[in-house]
Amino acid sequence: MNKLIFQVLKKDKCSNARLGVLTTLHGIVKTPAYVIVATRGEIKTLKPSDIKKTKTQIVISNTYHLWPEAIKIKNLEKQSFITERLLEIKLPTMTDSGGFQVFSLAFGRHDKAGKIFPQTTETQKKTEKAKRRNIRITDKGVYFKSGNKWRFLGPELSIKIQEKLGADIIFAFDECTSFFDDFKYNRKAMERTHKWALTSLKVKIKNEKLRKRGKQQMLFGIVQGGRYKQLRVQSAKFIGSLPFDGFGIGGSFGKEEMAEMLRWIIPNLPEEKPRHLLGIGRIEDIFRAVENGVDLFDCVIPTREARHGRIWTAKNHYDIRKLKFSKDKEPLEKGCKCPACKTTTRAEIHKLFKNPKKLTRGQRLTTIHNVYFFNDFVEKIRDSIARGKFIEFKNKILNNL
Repeated sequence: MNKLIFQVLKKDKCSNARLGVLTTLHGIVKTPAYVIVATRGEIKTLKPSDIKKTKTQIVISNTYHLWPEAIKIKNLEKQSFITERLLEIKLPTMTDSGGFQVFSLAFGRHDKAGKIFPQTTETQKKTEKAKRRNIRITDKGVYFKSGNKWRFLGPELSIKIQEKLGADIIFAFDECTSFFDDFKYNRKAMERTHKWALTSLKVKIKNEKLRKRGKQQMLFGIVQGGRYKQLRVQSAKFIGSLPFDGFGIGGSFGKEEMAEMLRWIIPNLPEEKPRHLLGIGRIEDIFRAVENGVDLFDCVIPTREARHGRIWTAKNHYDIRKLKFSKDKEPLEKGCKCPACKTTTRAEIHKLFKNPKKLTRGQRLTTIHNVYFFNDFVEKIRDSIARGKFIEFKNKILNNL
């Protein structure tokens, strides 16, 4: 019996938003859910006891960055590496395939791969200039330059690394294209992604027969195709026809294209399986995703921006490092029930950010707030779907931004 079970509890009458429950070996996840980034098996600046207080349901760790740790693991029947780090809170976990990080290395600082790009004249001009300088892609996988050394990562190795890391949900290896890639290149990349999807499934099924842990991990396939409807539909139909436990939606696209892209993809994926939108996490993007039937999404915004002083609230965000907050006695957000807002003021946190010796303390508090804010925000979305008020709630929030 699989350890992951997904059940749709309710569908919104005015959109494709849906309420669900995802059951994993290490706990239950209510969907829609924000998957918090825990790059190396931990959320930067937070202790496991802090995570408990942020309403976090599930985290995603980075296969590429945890690769060295995976190499050291010999006995796959013992407690998994990631779960060991989060044992105190017994949290469901995901690992990505490592593909996005590898393909990001291909581009220079100006033409790197990304998830969402603004549709401007400047980005359009870059389309013809984007070049992959540091990788060589083959049908078996990718040779990439890291420092002065060439390394290799492909579908078989990616699955083996993720199996060692032991997350509840893992992803098939895929080729993530850049916003600047044309139709011809996206078609080739999609075909490689499909081939690698079959390899990922083959390796996973083989490992399930050999080891107990393989039966405890669920594998998600990835839909690619860039900004092109023909390719996205083709990819969704192909990946959706395979025996994956769920589906990830990856690649690059324009900011205004996201909702349209989801409308191409979602109808061609099995209704009974969960859908994860990779690398998306701003308020307006969350609404677009949920409205079109996405169940899970992850992004570095809550954690990375917190460490740089950006505070998220129901009325968007602000920079706590600015001088105007140096004497502000209000909490980071009025009415917020997170531990940071209950115990500290903007002035106190501003002061911590200005003191290099106390910066980490300030980052811990801002991270607690941001992670709590986004998890609480998505909890309110779930509540609005349950009450049949999703569109009303969406319009109310977006009108206040």
